[in-house]
Amino acid sequence: MSAPVLIDYDTVVERYDPMLGLEVHVELSTLTKMFCGCPTEFGAEPNTQVCPTCLGLPGSLPVVNGEAVRSAILIGLALHCEIVPRCRFARKNYFYPDMPKNFQTSQYDEPIAINGYLDVTLDDGSTVRVEIERAHMEEDTGKSLHVGGATGRIHGADYSLLDYNRAGVPLIEIVTKMIPGTRERAPEVAKAYVSQLRDMLRGLGVSDVRMDQGSMRCDVNLSLSPRDSGVLGTRSETKNVNSLRSVERAVRFEMCRQAGVLEAGEKVVQETRHFEEASGTTRAGRRKETAEDYRYFPEPDLVPVEPSAEWVAQLRDSLPEMPGARRKRVQAEWSLSDEELRDLVNAGALDLVAATVAAGAPSGEARSWWVSYLSQQANNSGVALDELPITPEQLARVIELVAGGELSNNLARQAVDGVLAGEGSPDEVVAARGLKVVSDDSALITAVDEALAAQPDVAEKIRGGKVAAAGAIVGAVMKATRGQADAKRVRELILDRCK
Repeated sequence: MSAPVLIDYDTVVERYDPMLGLEVHVELSTLTKMFCGCPTEFGAEPNTQVCPTCLGLPGSLPVVNGEAVRSAILIGLALHCEIVPRCRFARKNYFYPDMPKNFQTSQYDEPIAINGYLDVTLDDGSTVRVEIERAHMEEDTGKSLHVGGATGRIHGADYSLLDYNRAGVPLIEIVTKMIPGTRERAPEVAKAYVSQLRDMLRGLGVSDVRMDQGSMRCDVNLSLSPRDSGVLGTRSETKNVNSLRSVERAVRFEMCRQAGVLEAGEKVVQETRHFEEASGTTRAGRRKETAEDYRYFPEPDLVPVEPSAEWVAQLRDSLPEMPGARRKRVQAEWSLSDEELRDLVNAGALDLVAATVAAGAPSGEARSWWVSYLSQQANNSGVALDELPITPEQLARVIELVAGGELSNNLARQAVDGVLAGEGSPDEVVAARGLKVVSDDSALITAVDEALAAQPDVAEKIRGGKVAAAGAIVGAVMKATRGQADAKRVRELILDRCK
């Protein structure tokens, strides 16, 4: 198959209106699966977290996970949805090797949450309201591992392995309504929506939302229509996009690809597509099914779910502060500019800074550490900022040692490096490495006198009133003390000794 002809992005937005819709699948962080008692721990040995129910064996019967229902209601409430008084599960029938029952237990025409919205803030501070069609409960499928071949997909593979540990893990699928009017900002809107939805879900504590591990995945639905025509185009659905950057790239590529198809006088095919991470492109999957193809019918082994109004009210009252409101609050409390707040959020540091402040550190110092030095260490290590082996409490202790004059900024970085290297707590690292600031004047005077004696020309300049020359002596003393001297006190002593 020949490579698609892509139209320049600027030309696309001049000639076409994109119509965007997003479906986000979220694995819930329940201890057990949706319809059985099997554990859901990620990374277990293949096929060790299974039972007759999640394997679809004859005679087994499902039981709804109450914690999953609670999480679904919390998500719906956080998205300003209506929680329905009665919903039920349905069987979605299709065959795939990693789905042992040959149907997925999902919700079709009676989801638990409907008609909500999420206000999404873009980088320039403008807001786009993304309306939510529905949020419904379902179960995840197993996982296929295709061995051999160049792409890791079934085409060209020598054989496939199946792991059913994930089969039956609770999922919430959050489906937006069509998002009109995004035009050239469609990729940005898609990325911002998924990012802020992820923050909301993390704040609710219902999922770890690890896109790299598949616990949050996005399907991108996109179509193009002639500019200002109001006519809906034929959509494609790019499946299982698993990073924020990839969501943005998938939208942009599909806009350019579909424009190329239309400009050539051809029709866009309604199909699923796969996103290729390495190239930032999509490739055709299968022709897209309609609801009729799945032959939905009510799940006969499960009774309807009927959350009481009292329970829903209790859950509504228990909702934590939402990310948008929290950002406005901390921006005011920490006196942040819009740009500083964006840097903090984009670095994934807001929660970490807040926890460090809660542990007693000033907000400015906490923000500086997480956004600059620790972000650099995370990038160098190839891990997320919150995966660094240092806690907010440990960082707050380092900041406290600096404020108390026991560590200089340079020594503090060495202490943090020791914590990151697994050498213990900040106090243990400081003791083991001998990092405390030298504050004994007698020891500092000896080092100052030795540095002045080693550089008599510089000493003479200082005595002649050129106090800027003292910087060279300060540097020599800091080197001699391995950075453990108080630079301010060293300077004072140099000027005193050169009177």
